[in-house]
Amino acid sequence: MAFLINIKRVSRAGFIGFLRNGFVSLTTVLIMAIVLFVMGALMMGGAALDATLVQLQEKVDINVYFLTDAPESDILALRDLVSELPEVANVEYVSRDEALAQFRERNKDDQLTLQALDELDENPLGASLAIRAKETSQYEGIAGFLENETAVGGGAQIIEKINYFQNKAAINKLTSIIDTSERFGLIVTIFLITVSALIVFNTIRLAIFTTKEEIGVMQLVGASDWYVQGPFIIEGSLYGFAGALLALLALYPVSLSLGPASQAFLGSFNVLSYYANNIGWLFFILVATGVGLGALSSFIAVRRYLRLTN
Repeated sequence: MAFLINIKRVSRAGFIGFLRNGFVSLTTVLIMAIVLFVMGALMMGGAALDATLVQLQEKVDINVYFLTDAPESDILALRDLVSELPEVANVEYVSRDEALAQFRERNKDDQLTLQALDELDENPLGASLAIRAKETSQYEGIAGFLENETAVGGGAQIIEKINYFQNKAAINKLTSIIDTSERFGLIVTIFLITVSALIVFNTIRLAIFTTKEEIGVMQLVGASDWYVQGPFIIEGSLYGFAGALLALLALYPVSLSLGPASQAFLGSFNVLSYYANNIGWLFFILVATGVGLGALSSFIAVRRYLRLTN
């Protein structure tokens, strides 16, 4: 019972301190809201970038073109062998007949090309494989494997061309974009967390100095460090909680205004849909980050002050 009473008193003192500081509390909450808003916007931007990169990755592959006289059994054996590689996500086989049909479809308005094709005695196109890797950085290894691979059966070379090296620049550029975006997001997140912690830390220090006489009296009557720290930790948590709510509310009109434009520009990604579908996750992340930073910064600030005074 006494423990519950103490918790109630500490919580009440924290709420009173939050309200009593007035302008300082409001300023801290607004700054926390701005920082958490940027974090939320960064999360949404990261999701948009991930969706865009996934679309680009789906369009990037290695095409292996085979000689026209390559036995289909050898081609299928090579397909099965490539499919077993841990780096490979998908392998699509296009037979000679399918390649010819696709060529005719692409050139259906070019009568000269179709006429020349009809005059040939046999299909001039070879079969092919379209190979998609799990990660763009893995294409070079797959291309190297294919270059060294010969026909599974008779030992004759059946591969005419591998187009990885023509697409290598684009693949490397996409890999660089993915890596750079991940590093940038990590750096910005660390920076924002540091800024938030410093803001709350200094705000709590100011609150400590304005109530240092009360803290002194509490220490004289035998109050424990936990009892002294508690109200300030509650106060710091309230800064983070209020800032997170404001940030989440501010993200809605931004998402609403950018929704149609984002879908028109990015295709499958809609900012408003992402906000609506992930509002619970955004709430959890922003509140947990805000409350955690507020409580931790307050704890460090009060602990430092108590060490100096003891």
